[in-house]
Amino acid sequence: MTQPDLIIRDVRVVRPGGGEPVAADIAVTGGVVSEVGPGLAVPEGTEVHEGRGRLAFPGVVDAHQHWGIYNPLSDDTATESRACAQGGVTTSLTYMRTGQYYLNRGGPYSEVFPEVLAAAEGRSYVDYAFHLAPMQASHIDEIPALVRDHGVTSFKIFMFYGSHGLHGRSTDQSDFLMIPEGERYDIAHFEFVMRGIQAAREANPDIADQISLSLHCETAEIMTAYTRLVEEEGELSGLEAYSASRPPHSEGLAVTIASYLAHETGLPTINLLHLSSGKAMEAAMLMAKTFPHVDFRREVTIGHLLADVTTAGGVGGKVNPPLRPRADVEKLWEHLLAGDVSWVVSDHACCREEKKFGEDHDDVFAAKSGFGGTEYLLPGLVGEGRKRGLSMSTVAELVSTNPARRLGLPTKGDIAPGFDADIALVNPDRSFVVDPADSESTQEYTPFRGMEIGATVETTFLRGQRIFDGGEVLGEPRGSYLHRPTGR
Repeated sequence: MTQPDLIIRDVRVVRPGGGEPVAADIAVTGGVVSEVGPGLAVPEGTEVHEGRGRLAFPGVVDAHQHWGIYNPLSDDTATESRACAQGGVTTSLTYMRTGQYYLNRGGPYSEVFPEVLAAAEGRSYVDYAFHLAPMQASHIDEIPALVRDHGVTSFKIFMFYGSHGLHGRSTDQSDFLMIPEGERYDIAHFEFVMRGIQAAREANPDIADQISLSLHCETAEIMTAYTRLVEEEGELSGLEAYSASRPPHSEGLAVTIASYLAHETGLPTINLLHLSSGKAMEAAMLMAKTFPHVDFRREVTIGHLLADVTTAGGVGGKVNPPLRPRADVEKLWEHLLAGDVSWVVSDHACCREEKKFGEDHDDVFAAKSGFGGTEYLLPGLVGEGRKRGLSMSTVAELVSTNPARRLGLPTKGDIAPGFDADIALVNPDRSFVVDPADSESTQEYTPFRGMEIGATVETTFLRGQRIFDGGEVLGEPRGSYLHRPTGR
């Protein structure tokens, strides 16, 4: 047997599949877990990291991030991947599309995606991959090549973009989306995207289960009408106004439309993103019963689980779909504890203060949408989950195992021989109070400011290399682009 390079000694290993954390050592050879067990021998010359009884989680697979949306992709890759390492995130799956923001250009992905890869190469502290959004008809024709040549196996639809902008109502959608003249980004386009993805699945039966479509489920017409109502009534302000302007039934309706289209097109691999309300979850569960042949996955963000319209500290908490009143937060936790949530993500989108806010810092409708938070995903779920009776094994499934399996990362998501040695050591008894000044992200504010997070990530390993320890990000960027399914 080859001598291990590293032994992480005296940890409590958290694995998917139920069961309590198990006291053990972890041996790492060539970046891969080679043995897990108590009292492993330490050959001469093998590095030892003392775990001091910490919980050892599989490195987090944060399945929903937005590098490059408000800052150059090359910059975000360098800085926001440091925030990942700080939070025990070892794999970032980040969304990318054509149009305004991101690379700020239209055109075919055969030209755009190589630019994306070049901008990120050699700059990430964690492993990474991209989800892509087919924004125009020709992008659908490119799906087979994206799967085959670039290992992109997950795609996205923004259901509200047809007549609503990124930050609010809009009258210049064609300019915003940068799609060819005469084309529309609408329900018919969504149907044809689904048919294109299903055709790619049928052409690649060996990896079909890893080819999926994610949907941002909100209904543009409802949001446009309710934005007008909220502004005309003038009774609400801040995040309460924004939540009311994009009401929960807008989510529920979009979930229903998306689900029927999946049924109609025969596409079974559907991911319903960042469900933010009781009504959205209710619709998602109803659709799962109505269309049992569709393998729905239901996503919730750590922001929607920890913050609400009154705790998030104002306009800095603007995000799509909105943060909700506390009753919706509690509904999300009910569903999570019942096993209805497939995975939890950060939806990390670093939006620095000078871009986030308009001239009036209190005008929620002028502010940009989105905020960071990947560094709070694992400790936040561990801390709040323990209070609510969530098992640590389920935490591992929600932040690592489940997204890894769905999204084409078979060597991520577990601590067992043969898996990448992506490991986060967590102290579940050490809390901290959120201060954005302590974050590796370049975002200067956070809706989590002042919140006590009930656990702390102390050390992060990427393929057996320490990338975060002692409160510091270590070494040079070691992250790799993941051509999915990995190992193909």
